[in-house]
Amino acid sequence: VLAESNPARYGFLWRRFDEIYILLDLLLQQQYLSRCSASFSENFYGLKRVAIGDSKQQLLASAGLPKKQHWKSLFLLVLVPYLKGKLEKLVSSLREEDEYSIHPPSSSWKRFYRAFLAAYPFVNMAWEGWFLIQQLCYILGEAQHHSPMLRLAGVRLVRLTADDIQALEKKFAVAAPSQPHSIKTQVLSALKKTLGGIAFSLSTGLSVSVFFLQFLDWWYSSENQETIKSLTALPTPPPPVHLDHGADSALLPKLKTMCPLCHKIRANATVLSTSGYVFCYRCVYNYVKTHQRCPVTGYATELQHLVKLYSPES
Repeated sequence: VLAESNPARYGFLWRRFDEIYILLDLLLQQQYLSRCSASFSENFYGLKRVAIGDSKQQLLASAGLPKKQHWKSLFLLVLVPYLKGKLEKLVSSLREEDEYSIHPPSSSWKRFYRAFLAAYPFVNMAWEGWFLIQQLCYILGEAQHHSPMLRLAGVRLVRLTADDIQALEKKFAVAAPSQPHSIKTQVLSALKKTLGGIAFSLSTGLSVSVFFLQFLDWWYSSENQETIKSLTALPTPPPPVHLDHGADSALLPKLKTMCPLCHKIRANATVLSTSGYVFCYRCVYNYVKTHQRCPVTGYATELQHLVKLYSPES
């Protein structure tokens, strides 16, 4: 929003969007891995990471992961998606460059990146196939991990227990000071409490925002347009109410080319934009000028609502 509103001042935010995003994601995942032993999304769904081999004695979620598994998890959660996104952008730019043939055909660089472009789809297919096979093995009960990234990090996912939830609540609870401290200590404590409250509010707001955005995406998706229209559509309006057949009311003739007023073949056909009925120009002009309404429906009509019709022959 800032980059679009003021490109001269905040354009770097858009140009460096990936780097700013990975920095914020790094801080977020580091916070959750160190305090909850899980990523942000895993903690949201009540999961935690446990080092492989700790099945006999699992540490509480508030204790955090061992350093080796912690840094592996952080690298695979943050840097691998960033590098994969950069690689996809590089491949896209190289394909565009190859279409315009910037380098001469005999260039060694062009031969190299053409070979890279030819091999990339197979490498990407092997990467996605690796994930698919791992997920199938996990569904069939043949593997402990649904993602190869967990296996590379040396961890597995388990559900939070009651002890984990109690330990996390005690860790996040703000204890009241038992003895007076100096002004500097009190200021630092208040600042820490404020930052903790802001972080908790942001994490909670982010969780709610994710579900709200998913709801909007579902609401405005093309598959649900018919359902939405049926829920939000206004009731069908009734047909035009015709006037009582009095002395000055017009009756619709059986022949569509006849004027409802003079009951003759229409001359200079003119339609009323308020009702859609067609009359002779002279008939409808005099009628509207006198009664200020449509002769058939009775809708309020003025002379500016007369629209002359022209046949293809004219």
